[in-house]
Amino acid sequence: MPVSKSIPVFAGAVLLIGAVTYGAASSGSKSSDDWIAQAADSASVQLAATAEAIDSTGLFPRSLMTDYSLEQLVDQLEAPHTDFKVELLPHPGLDEFRTLRLCDVADWTSGFFPGSLWLAYELTGDTTLRTQAERYTNRMLPASYMTDTHDLGFMVNCSYGNALRLAPADSIRTVLVRTADNLASRFDPAIGCIRSWDFGEWNFPVIIDNMMNLQLLFNAAKITGDKRYSDIAVTHARTTLAHHFRPDHTCYHVVSYAPDGSVESAGTFQGKNDASAWARGQGWALYGFTETYRESQVKEFLDKAVAVADMIMGRIKTEDKIPYWDLDAPAESQTPRDASAAAVIASGMIELGYILHNEKYTDFAEAILRSLASPAYMAPTGTNCGFVLMHSVGSLPHGSEIDTPLNYADYYFLEALNRLARVKKGLAPVEDFLA
Repeated sequence: MPVSKSIPVFAGAVLLIGAVTYGAASSGSKSSDDWIAQAADSASVQLAATAEAIDSTGLFPRSLMTDYSLEQLVDQLEAPHTDFKVELLPHPGLDEFRTLRLCDVADWTSGFFPGSLWLAYELTGDTTLRTQAERYTNRMLPASYMTDTHDLGFMVNCSYGNALRLAPADSIRTVLVRTADNLASRFDPAIGCIRSWDFGEWNFPVIIDNMMNLQLLFNAAKITGDKRYSDIAVTHARTTLAHHFRPDHTCYHVVSYAPDGSVESAGTFQGKNDASAWARGQGWALYGFTETYRESQVKEFLDKAVAVADMIMGRIKTEDKIPYWDLDAPAESQTPRDASAAAVIASGMIELGYILHNEKYTDFAEAILRSLASPAYMAPTGTNCGFVLMHSVGSLPHGSEIDTPLNYADYYFLEALNRLARVKKGLAPVEDFLA
């Protein structure tokens, strides 16, 4: 969730990204897979236009402003509004309805747009996209000095991490290591986790999303040779594995720990209720434990990724395989789908299928991506305020970003397309460029 933060100002601080392209992918494909190239081309047009349109603002595209009613939320949460944990007020009017919502570098989603530009460049080889990716990634430099958020992996690894793959430079490595140091500073050895949030009434909250930030630590370990980073990542994953999951392999969104490391509460902040399976949270779990297994080779992480993947495949009942915003939401025609959860699930399943040599996961992911690439979810070029996908959900219980495009939906969609294209060429979905 976005939290207002102050950030340091660096006069004249500009990080120049290296000029050598690293392994840009060709957009060519077999005829049966032309849809991948077509989706990549359409996404590239959207992203390039957005980059030019907002360049002078110094900001990043996040979503569109959307309206809602309390009746809609009551229906989806299946609870009276008096039971809601926060005050929910509909937008006062429609003046801002479907208009662009921008964010600054301190927002947890800021790194996804630069990352999407890099991924689109990788898919198409369009050097214009690379130039824009460099420009927007340079704007992320202040995030590498932040210490008050766990979202540094999202912010910096999605921007500078992709830059290091596709335009390697020592200056980028410096940024990644500094950011990893700041993320590691939030680790509490007594609890065995990285603290997620600095707000709320929790003592030490850890959200399942935090699994997505561990790759930054693994990358820092490879860059420096210092095992301390990977040890923190593995310890965090082990603690999460022990306390975030229910017997049916669904996960809680938020687990808070007492100072001695015992669990003081387990519930949700963005899901339907404390016992529900918030869709994107299940995606974070699948993706995060698959990724952590790849880096650590700890089998229990792979076992959990498989169990979560099988649970997701059994719980998604929609014909197009795009989940409702919560897997326990009422299955109604008006229930919002979450394209962002679908994209995260697809990207994680492609890697899981590759690791296991099991096509059922890859096939499920491809079915998701074909749905996302269809007119039902992928916006025609020149529409959707420049976003690639439609129909995602940010935080329905807070009346925030309901049935809207989201920058992280676009990011994981493009990442999944890249991974699928690589697998179809007989390559690993994730290039271990730092090994």
